[in-house]
Amino acid sequence: MFTGLIQKTGTVKRISRGSGLVLEIGFEPWARPLEKGESVAVNGVCLTVVNFDERRFTADVLRETESRTGLGELLPGSKVNLERALRAGDPMGGHIVQGHVDCRGAVLAKEPKGRDFRLRIACGRVLAAQSVVKGSVTVDGVSLTITGVGEDWLSVDLIPTTAAETTLGAKKVGDKVNLEGDVLGKYVAKSIPRKGLTEDDLARAGFLD
Repeated sequence: MFTGLIQKTGTVKRISRGSGLVLEIGFEPWARPLEKGESVAVNGVCLTVVNFDERRFTADVLRETESRTGLGELLPGSKVNLERALRAGDPMGGHIVQGHVDCRGAVLAKEPKGRDFRLRIACGRVLAAQSVVKGSVTVDGVSLTITGVGEDWLSVDLIPTTAAETTLGAKKVGDKVNLEGDVLGKYVAKSIPRKGLTEDDLARAGFLD
């Protein structure tokens, strides 16, 4: 589990496509060294550390993961957002992030908002239906607050620190991003009958007393 608070950005050093996709990612050392088998979110995708040293690690990417995320589109030199998995006792900031990407989105607009800026992102109808204004969404691994929702899009605002310390500040219109919706919203959506909520449903639940 992750929080969506990016700890550092890394750089893709090498890509291997033998029997499957393998990424080698360079980074500035963490205070606590990596361990073999631990999980690291790369642009919001939970990957397992296979080999590592002080400044780089390698991770295998499942074909399913490659097909659902943008990891297969990375090139040597690409910058990526990195977050190590949450440990018991760690501060819980951001929101609950699984590292399981729901869909690929595309930046529709990048609008200055004083010192900040807003990204409007195409996300598809399913994720949009599960999203609410002031709720949370993960964009390339970054936990952000939703500022607007349409039928098939959502918007998020970035402060200067987030723009500078993650890859999102460099995003342009048309760029693709990995999106993960709030897991709590998914469970709520799953619990609602397909026909939708009716007044009878609300009355039985005690909301109309």
